[in-house]
Amino acid sequence: MGSDGGHSENVQSSRFVATWLVGGVVLGLSVLGLSFALPKKKKRPIRVYMDGCFDMMHYGHCNALRQARALGDQLVVGVVSDAEIIANKGPPVTPLHERMIMVGAVKWVDEVISDAPYAITEDFMRKLFDEYNIDYIIHGDDPCLLPDGSDAYALAKKVGRYKQIKRTEGVSSTDIVGRMLLCVRERSSVDSPSHASLQRQFSHGHSQKSEDVGGTRVSHFLPTSRRIVQFSNSKGAGPGARIVYIDGAFDLFHAGHVEILRLARGLGDFLLVGVHTDQTVSANRGGHRPIMNLHERSLSVLACRYADEVIIGAPREVSKDMITTFNISLVVHGTVAEDSDFQKEKGNPYAVPISMGIFKILDSPLDITTSTIIRRIVSNHEAYQKRNEKKAASERRYYEGKSYVSGD
Repeated sequence: MGSDGGHSENVQSSRFVATWLVGGVVLGLSVLGLSFALPKKKKRPIRVYMDGCFDMMHYGHCNALRQARALGDQLVVGVVSDAEIIANKGPPVTPLHERMIMVGAVKWVDEVISDAPYAITEDFMRKLFDEYNIDYIIHGDDPCLLPDGSDAYALAKKVGRYKQIKRTEGVSSTDIVGRMLLCVRERSSVDSPSHASLQRQFSHGHSQKSEDVGGTRVSHFLPTSRRIVQFSNSKGAGPGARIVYIDGAFDLFHAGHVEILRLARGLGDFLLVGVHTDQTVSANRGGHRPIMNLHERSLSVLACRYADEVIIGAPREVSKDMITTFNISLVVHGTVAEDSDFQKEKGNPYAVPISMGIFKILDSPLDITTSTIIRRIVSNHEAYQKRNEKKAASERRYYEGKSYVSGD
């Protein structure tokens, strides 16, 4: 009897274990199936924030935004208000609404905040973290000091939510304003022996060394294939794409340029932009032009989200061979331009596309040209000169003894 009882207990125990194992397998398969059925929780994108005045926006600003975007998945940009710029630096050359257009058109920017404060205050930093879901605040390795000498990004650094990018050497808003002021001075003093050489240097960026002239520096930007690739789009025009072509100097790339490119891009599938050579610009607009050299101007256009590809050093005349080579469907030109009277010229540069019936005049949304920007500088000469001198002195003190490599 004892033996039978023990055997019965063993059988029951075995059945219990078997039941438990089967149940465990079924439960495991059920959980596994459930895990496949439920959608995986998406990882939240890393959002980074960068602010700035973005006055006289140039390829250095664009390169900074490109570097900032590479540190996250989405880039939010704060554009400082006119009042804050006046209080901390002096009068801006371009008003807020124009600076908003410029920043919003940069292809690495996902979102723009208007009227951002010059300094990252505790309240604004909390707003960035809580309302805009910002993970990191980005700034260049150049100083950003408040009038009292304190660091504008001290709070972000204190909480460990600050990241730094490299400053793009070779250009600044101060430098560009200086180039314009020098050109204006040189135009009014043509008897100066150095007039011709200085004019050429500032127009074409041919200086071989850093040279101080009247408190400003000659452009010494050195273009590289790597930088051009970094700014370029990876995709060309697809089969059967309607390719629109627009050309010009695009000097001191401004909101008027952005808006006409936006309209042109809307007329097709692919926008090809021709940037004229320095020599072409000088021949048509005077020896003091362009302010920015060919590669500087090309990078500014490449950074614009509406431009798909750029012809660096495009000919002034749009030929039949050019139209065929690039498979151009439509050639356009804005109503507001430095050379808006081209149709009165003996050699109309658009004669071929006009004869082919593929030329269109676009109404420019903004009445702004490069000359408009220069006039703003000249009309406020003293204010900008003082601002430049103050900033240049601060930068010299900070950068003295330092050497820089262009930002990656």
